[in-house]
Amino acid sequence: MGSKGIKSLMVAAFSLFCLHITSPVFAQEHEPVAHESAEAKLDPAKIILEHIQDAHEWHFFTLGDFHASIPLPVILYSPTKGFSVFLSSKFHQGHEIVPYKGYEMTGNKIVASDGTAVYDISITKNVLQMMLALIILVLLMTGIAKKYKDGQGVTSAPKGWQNAMEPVITFIRDEAAKPNLGPKWKKYFPYLLTVFFFILINCLVGLLPGSANVTGNVAFTIVLGVIAFFIILFSTNSHFWGHIFWPPGVPLFVKIILIPIEFASFFIKPAALIIRLFANMIAGHIIILSFVSLIFIFGEMNLIAGWGFSPLSIAFTVFIYFIEILVAFIQAFIFTNLAAVFIGQAFEGGHDDIDGHADPVIL
Repeated sequence: MGSKGIKSLMVAAFSLFCLHITSPVFAQEHEPVAHESAEAKLDPAKIILEHIQDAHEWHFFTLGDFHASIPLPVILYSPTKGFSVFLSSKFHQGHEIVPYKGYEMTGNKIVASDGTAVYDISITKNVLQMMLALIILVLLMTGIAKKYKDGQGVTSAPKGWQNAMEPVITFIRDEAAKPNLGPKWKKYFPYLLTVFFFILINCLVGLLPGSANVTGNVAFTIVLGVIAFFIILFSTNSHFWGHIFWPPGVPLFVKIILIPIEFASFFIKPAALIIRLFANMIAGHIIILSFVSLIFIFGEMNLIAGWGFSPLSIAFTVFIYFIEILVAFIQAFIFTNLAAVFIGQAFEGGHDDIDGHADPVIL
């Protein structure tokens, strides 16, 4: 076998490894089923959906009957039973899913066996990864702040992580905060930096094999959007609401049309932040897994086709993977920049706006 054949073999082996480690197996995979043959048909849709969904365990990879996973705490509240706390492994006995303490795991949800209401506040994979991202963010920023406090970066050149992070912080200040918020940029700068780095860290960590797809989870982006909505809401002034409910400089019949549109836009803006981040991040994960799955789809049709398509599939996967790293930075900045734009629009033109460039409200 020549060097090209050896390279093709290595690429195919790497493809199989990538599929194993990038496809989390949720609890519902362990439902009681008969042992499937080695030639069981691949279900790419199931693999992709399992990857982008949340789970009550942190699954890393599967090799045969061995599942490398970490059980996570399940925290449930029922009006009839009160609080129940246990590990998600209690639902598993080998490959079977069994009830525990009157609760059952159905798919990715936990329900009461008697049908009563259950409130699930468990520490899922997404929640745990957000906690890890928060710890990384706090350690990173407090470390940099301590160096500035000690004079490094002020009286001397910054070093290490401080040297790497200073251009990013300066970029957010000069491209997002100052242009959109004007003299008030310092008031909102901590929020902008926090949301930028929190999104960025979760995006980058989510690209690691076996990690959670946090930014591709709509619940995560909804929380970020709701926080942005309330910051925008509490930044508004009478000038802003005057333009919403009585747009100046337009005929009366146009005002009747514009008022509901302007009012709806107040809610559409944070919704746009939610959908944009969610859609862009989940799309990248789906594309990467789709390219990897193509190897096995072609392999089921013909073994030679599967091996032959492996180099092309891996090439596209690696290309999209690096694109996703770029997208992580872009989406974090877009969310931050648009949040700054919407906040700036909320107080623009009011009495406390030093620029005072907006027209007066005509009632």
